[in-house]
Amino acid sequence: MSKFRKKRGKTVPAISTASLPDIIFILLFFFMVVTVLKNSDLKIDVVVPDATELQKLEKKSLVSYLYIGTPKERYRDKFGSAPRLQLNDAFATVDDIPLFLEKEKLKIQEQLQPLMTASLRVDKEVTMGIVQDVKTKLRKTGQLKVNYSAKPRSKDL
Repeated sequence: MSKFRKKRGKTVPAISTASLPDIIFILLFFFMVVTVLKNSDLKIDVVVPDATELQKLEKKSLVSYLYIGTPKERYRDKFGSAPRLQLNDAFATVDDIPLFLEKEKLKIQEQLQPLMTASLRVDKEVTMGIVQDVKTKLRKTGQLKVNYSAKPRSKDL
């Protein structure tokens, strides 16, 4: 009389799928958090100039971008081919800059507002007239931290 019997006909139990929806929602939430969405749709052509002395910006969340360049081909019939200013997703004038900066400051904490930087992304073919107007308006509104966006110069030159 043996106490050990062979297990015949018993199958492996099925894998439980009760936690599968939880895992899917965790993955969905993870990808929603880490995905960076595009900030603005450029309506102008901007080819930034080359530079040798560059500094990387520390906190990009404190940077407001002002784009200056010629309108893209599909907007030229409406806006012409003269250099234009773009703030976020819309064409703007130099007089719209103070309102734009105030809206940008409201998006960040109050103690970080003095650290906000205005970054000018200017096409390398644009003359300095409109750039000087923008810089003057930035100075009058109290935005004194201004930088120019550029790309590193290639080693071949």
